[in-house]
Amino acid sequence: MKQIWNRLQLLFAHGVATLVGADKVQARVLDSEVLGNLARVEPYGFSYRPKPGAQVYLAFPAGDRSYGVALLIGDKRYQLDLQAGEVAIHDDIGHVVKLGRTGISIDGGGHDIAISNAPKLIITGGDVIADGISLKTHRHGNVQNGGGQTGNPV
Repeated sequence: MKQIWNRLQLLFAHGVATLVGADKVQARVLDSEVLGNLARVEPYGFSYRPKPGAQVYLAFPAGDRSYGVALLIGDKRYQLDLQAGEVAIHDDIGHVVKLGRTGISIDGGGHDIAISNAPKLIITGGDVIADGISLKTHRHGNVQNGGGQTGNPV
């Protein structure tokens, strides 16, 4: 019975990632135990590469510490402040896609946002506004007949 209890105590652990690869993670658990044969799983449709220092929540089948599975890797260093019900995808340098209470926002973190390999960009039921100029309601000045050019939108 004592052996079963000892195994049960070893089923789960919380640690800190020391190395993170595409398929494996190495983590420090307890005070000094470093485990390296930890499988890294990702939910379908999401890929991410946490940085060392992230929190790792581990499971060990049959309580065997020679093989474990990282069930969840989280990192409070980069956690966003969200309202109840909001969802966001983000990284450590400020890129954010947020499904917020008042709408969907995309923050490029100071970098370009690119949409590629899309034959069309379809926007329905709204307007596109770039630097304060509406795609639907802007007007051009200096309109000339024939092949001349218009002025800038106002």
